[in-house]
Amino acid sequence: MKAWSTGNEKDKRYPEYAHIPGIVAIGGDLSVDRLLFAYANGIFPWYDEDEPILWWSLSPRMVLFPEELVVSKSMRPYFNQVKFTVTFNHNFAQVMHACKSVSRNRQAGGSWITEEIVTAYTQLNKLGYAHSVEVWQNDELVGGLYGVGLGRIFFGESMFARVPNASKFGFITWVRLLDALGIWLIDCQQETAHLGSMGAKPISISLFNAFLEKNTQEPHILKSWSETQPAFNL
Repeated sequence: MKAWSTGNEKDKRYPEYAHIPGIVAIGGDLSVDRLLFAYANGIFPWYDEDEPILWWSLSPRMVLFPEELVVSKSMRPYFNQVKFTVTFNHNFAQVMHACKSVSRNRQAGGSWITEEIVTAYTQLNKLGYAHSVEVWQNDELVGGLYGVGLGRIFFGESMFARVPNASKFGFITWVRLLDALGIWLIDCQQETAHLGSMGAKPISISLFNAFLEKNTQEPHILKSWSETQPAFNL
């Protein structure tokens, strides 16, 4: 991994965070260049509203190789009966705000998806680096997810569901598409039973970094991708 620095000496004034496993830097900003550099090196921002920007790189790293996606039998009727409609990049900010409103283990005392985060990632979306998946039922947004695509890696950030299995439907649809497009892996960041049940698994940080290094030579597949509906064989 390349050396990481926020470039700001003031950011060294938070000793209470210095020994928390996974934190690699404190402070800086959420500019496009800094975010792209961070993700290219497997680093992502995660912090509460009242904290400085905290930059993380977790070890081991939870990832999903698209060809290893597990689709449970209980999900097959949802696809066979087309219970949801899926779109991509149609309502990016709306997906982020929906993710923000969902209570989850990753947040304590408030959402880590601050308005600063929403503004920064919406800019990444306009530039073709961040992507959203929207799941609809009767013209109502009932689920979705978003993340960042660089080279042949998609870095997942958050998902939400307002009705059962909506986010899972969108995630399966997205993974199938990424597989068809030639994406190598999906970074799920940290281990959860939900992602594990769908085929994600932890890998060593050294192996993850090897994928990152190889990925620097790859074109940004998703940046030039235009929406197509993938074919399914569930």
